Amino acid sequence: MSILKSFMFFCAGVLLLVSTALAGQNSTSTLTIERITSSPALSGSSPRAVKFSPDGMRVTFLRPSEADYKVLDLWEYNLADKQARLLVAASTITGGAEILSQVERARRERMRITSKGIVSYSWSKDGQKLLFPLGGDLYQYELSNGKTERLTHSSVYETDSRFSPQGNYVSYILDHNIYIVDVKKRKSRQLTKSKSSTIKNGSAEFIAMEELDRDTGYWWSEDEKYIAFIQFDEAAVEISQRYEVNRDDFKVLTERYPRTGTNNVTVKLGIMTVKTGKVKWVDLGESKDIYLARVKWLTDSSGIFFQRLDREQKRLDLIFADAGTAKTRPILTEKSKYWINLQKNLKFINDSKEFLWASERSGFNHLYHYKNDGTLVGQLTDGNWVVSKLHHVDDVTGDVYFSGHADTPLEHHLYRVKLSDRHENKPARISKAGGWHRFVFPKVWPEKEKNYINYYSDPNTPGQVSIRSANGSLVTWIDENALSENHPYFPYVQRHITPEFGVFKGPSGDDLYYRMYKPENMKKGRKYPVIFTLYGGPHVQLVRKSWDKPFHQILAQSGYIVFTLDNRGSNKRGVEFEGTLYRQLGKVEVEDQVAGADFLKKLDFVDPTRIGVQGHSYGGYMVLMSMFQAPDVFKVGVSGAPVTEWRLYDTAYTERYLGQPDKNKAGYDKSSVFPYVKNLKGKLMFVHGMADDNVIFNNSSMLLDELQKNAVQFDFMAYPGQTHRIGSDKIRKRHFLSLIKNYFDEYL
Repeated sequence: MSILKSFMFFCAGVLLLVSTALAGQNSTSTLTIERITSSPALSGSSPRAVKFSPDGMRVTFLRPSEADYKVLDLWEYNLADKQARLLVAASTITGGAEILSQVERARRERMRITSKGIVSYSWSKDGQKLLFPLGGDLYQYELSNGKTERLTHSSVYETDSRFSPQGNYVSYILDHNIYIVDVKKRKSRQLTKSKSSTIKNGSAEFIAMEELDRDTGYWWSEDEKYIAFIQFDEAAVEISQRYEVNRDDFKVLTERYPRTGTNNVTVKLGIMTVKTGKVKWVDLGESKDIYLARVKWLTDSSGIFFQRLDREQKRLDLIFADAGTAKTRPILTEKSKYWINLQKNLKFINDSKEFLWASERSGFNHLYHYKNDGTLVGQLTDGNWVVSKLHHVDDVTGDVYFSGHADTPLEHHLYRVKLSDRHENKPARISKAGGWHRFVFPKVWPEKEKNYINYYSDPNTPGQVSIRSANGSLVTWIDENALSENHPYFPYVQRHITPEFGVFKGPSGDDLYYRMYKPENMKKGRKYPVIFTLYGGPHVQLVRKSWDKPFHQILAQSGYIVFTLDNRGSNKRGVEFEGTLYRQLGKVEVEDQVAGADFLKKLDFVDPTRIGVQGHSYGGYMVLMSMFQAPDVFKVGVSGAPVTEWRLYDTAYTERYLGQPDKNKAGYDKSSVFPYVKNLKGKLMFVHGMADDNVIFNNSSMLLDELQKNAVQFDFMAYPGQTHRIGSDKIRKRHFLSLIKNYFDEYL
């Protein structure tokens, strides 16, 4: 979803923009905002987009260039010689400059790609070639000779490129149509043609990318005979205007934006025979007001499974469509009294005769085993905990590997169950170290090398990347990222503050988890100010045992208690915990944050008269709602890019939680910040980027007017040319973070 993605990029931006030269520093150096907004990154140069080669003997990844941390280069780690080496430096091809098309800029904004250079790549099936886009064209790197070849020469920017499954073609989207290149003949071919400017083929529409976590609109069959693709028509979508104010000019952008309660695009699903170009259209049902959420080919290429979500997002249908005839048959249906949380946990097994599926029907997300006609074989996991991702099924042993939170919602681990198990409440845990793990498995496990990639961090360990065996033991480090003397963070290790984690009962009786940084060298009898750093919205979990952004260290080292609470509505706690905010936003979330303040007031080192709050995006909305609804609790607040009126936001996100405006007027009214602005007593600063295309600037202009017409005093900062993230360059990020800290220093 857009707010979730934007928030995560805001955090990532703070974490990745870091540090000046280390010469002359010692292990007790003071961490500063200047330092965390300079190079190199304090967290180290952790690899990104890590993938196994098809034979499992190489691991490729992207890493920031030494010359410019915003430019990514392509690297490999060879398991044979255990050496990492640079394959392609982006600057050697572009000369350091790269101009993106408007379409590509918008696509990267939707995908929250902030880097430049080589931002994506794919392997050929034979494991000998790597494909990547750069500067508007496609390039191929050959491992055998180390040469990079340019495959396309186009004046229009190609997007969403990849090798076909057997490696005979390269496919891409050009001007919202599908093209393929025959790898041997080097001949390109256009597969689709749009009948009008509003009809797009093979692309992901705005809502799909922003809110449905689907960033493509076409899918190859494994045998390369077919391509399934989406065709959407945006003619019915409301045309709106948005201002983009820069330093010395402004633009009026005319866009088709699906504001809540208005029309979405209409979608069609086609199955094309690649050889002939003929298309058979799939019957998507009577209602055209749907979301086409997922499409996936069966491994035997006999057909596709697609997921159809209704406009209310309370019903999800899994449907089969035959590759040759496009005829459909239903497989299963999921329903929710709140909303369906989309996921990517569908995996075919046993030569496409069966599949594994994840569902929240029990109240918590768990794994289920089905025959491909929709017959339930059994339930694999169970309990009051959440499965997050299905990773791999070992066809030989019958082991099912998945990640989740069977031990605690504060940690993320890899687990294993047998395919034959039923209702496994305590699956076998594979990952050993306490903290937060992420995993990448190869598409197919080689018979001898059954390995996976493990990302790991904890509150005292910045991100590490390793290769692990099936039992979790270390095979080798890709990047150990140890906090040794040459690590960028080493000069600050001795002053590093380890946060405390805890839990208390909230107003509803639910366990509420928190993270708390205490100031260093606390003095007995002294009472300290508190800064709540929050998000508060659905699909986000902030309180977790992972490496955190260094800005929190700066605040704590400056004498603040930094407190973060995951209120009701946040992620990884089950359907009922998340669903409590259904039909009205900004109510139970604020109640729980106030309960957090009440909890803190009982501690003898907390000053109950000095509690502040800071957040961005949905967190910015929460700052406003907290200060307006609990003005005697929160005395100072800094709100970044806040939603103020949900009627301005898009269909899929807003309607998921509030329904459509004409059917829930009271809920929309109560979820707006405007009924509460007169209550403000404390010091409020809110900020907004003047080129924000996610939470548009009108949200802040409406708040400016509402506060002014009620004679309510406040502070405001606008950032010309900045999008939702605010801080496209390190100096502007430095200004933004300094603004936050200085405001609390002055008033808290």
